[in-house]
Amino acid sequence: MNNVRSAKKIKIDGDFITLGQLLKEEGIIPTGGAAKWFLREHPVEVNHQPEQRRGKKLRSGDQVVVEQTTFSIE
Repeated sequence: MNNVRSAKKIKIDGDFITLGQLLKEEGIIPTGGAAKWFLREHPVEVNHQPEQRRGKKLRSGDQVVVEQTTFSIE
């Protein structure tokens, strides 16, 4: 099994972006409405903790891991 992860930096304009917005903007889900289902079916970590809330606020310095990709919020 290949555990190599890719990394991507995400620059946000405001104070935060929600986890659902991140998933949509990165093309992981087709619509914001799919976030709830996606988070139930796929493991997602925010700062090394499991996360299932689509409204979780992500701020500069946070790290999100989704399907072998690490997103660093800037």
